[in-house]
Amino acid sequence: MGTGTRHELEHESGMAHLVEHMSFKGTQRRSAMQIINRMESVGGELNAFTTKQETVYYSICLRQHLGRAIDLLKDIVFHSTYPQEALEREVEVVIDEIDSYKDSPSELIYDDFESLLFGNHPLGRSILGDADRLRSYHSSDLQSFTRRLYTHDRAVLFIMGDVQPKVRGGELKIDNISLGNLGRSLSPPLPKGMSDERGDCVVGSHILHKSTHQAHILMGTTTVPLGDERFMGLFLLNNLLGGPGMNSRFNLTLRERRGLVYTVESSLVGYADTGVWNVYMGCDQADINKCLHLVRTELNRLLDKPLTERVLRSAVRQLKGQLAVSHDNFESVAIGTAKRFLYTNDVQTLDSIYASLDAITPEYLYRLAQQFLDPNRMLTLVYSS
Repeated sequence: MGTGTRHELEHESGMAHLVEHMSFKGTQRRSAMQIINRMESVGGELNAFTTKQETVYYSICLRQHLGRAIDLLKDIVFHSTYPQEALEREVEVVIDEIDSYKDSPSELIYDDFESLLFGNHPLGRSILGDADRLRSYHSSDLQSFTRRLYTHDRAVLFIMGDVQPKVRGGELKIDNISLGNLGRSLSPPLPKGMSDERGDCVVGSHILHKSTHQAHILMGTTTVPLGDERFMGLFLLNNLLGGPGMNSRFNLTLRERRGLVYTVESSLVGYADTGVWNVYMGCDQADINKCLHLVRTELNRLLDKPLTERVLRSAVRQLKGQLAVSHDNFESVAIGTAKRFLYTNDVQTLDSIYASLDAITPEYLYRLAQQFLDPNRMLTLVYSS
């Protein structure tokens, strides 16, 4: 569903995530226990999660149970009743989830970072909401929210597997619901400077005092939307700097050569109309400035001169291999493909991704780094005791 935290009104904070939880608590046809058992009883899986801009409901099952899975997904997404008694119980579950994040500074810092980066815009809002607001919601509030934002033109149904769904006239029809002609969800406009052209994006350093033994650091900036042609180049730069490989530049510089961190990793997230790149690390309190200096030094290396052709081709070869291996995770591929289709109306194959990577030149990456990875134009957040 093209509905997430960013589509909430100011008085609806945490509503999208709460609706996702409550979709499993009863529909017009099924009780909560019937929903729980519908796929589990045949060895399948039913799950969901909420992000800043979409809610994903998915099932994994044997091919002979595809009809069962589609019928159940349709039911919980479009026909949930959000019973008040179950709502009052589930709110306490979500509040426990909020409290668990407070005990995980390496996760909480991402929420605080985006709050600073996006300010009062809904993209800066916590997905989970806050306890007092959640306890004030009633069943009618969730029903009103879904009537407005859980509409068929905001939905993508993606099926991956050795199956042949019935298609008529180019559209996949489920009862009277047509999900073939995809509409585009309306999102609140971004604040000035939050577009894909950097503009006057928020910069500077912020320190939040936390009672943690380790310091936690997040440094980053806005970039480009998921469907932007520059996203692939930034994806390659991100992998080179702080991707999962032990030979990433940040890992070699901070961990392997100096032993300053256990974890350092960078990430690139694409939203519908912007993106966020950041690098996270945890270190001893006394090493905060040293780690930040080393990260900035690695970023400045990209700004000083283009990569050599040999270094670029090596980075491309490594990323291709990682992508090929990751495509064995069918759940991740299915969800990622459906989300991309939701916002770009196209599907990328491995071959098309490889072609995009092969077309990248050192000069092109150099220009991207100059535009988006200048450490002097980034926001830095530090959790320090």
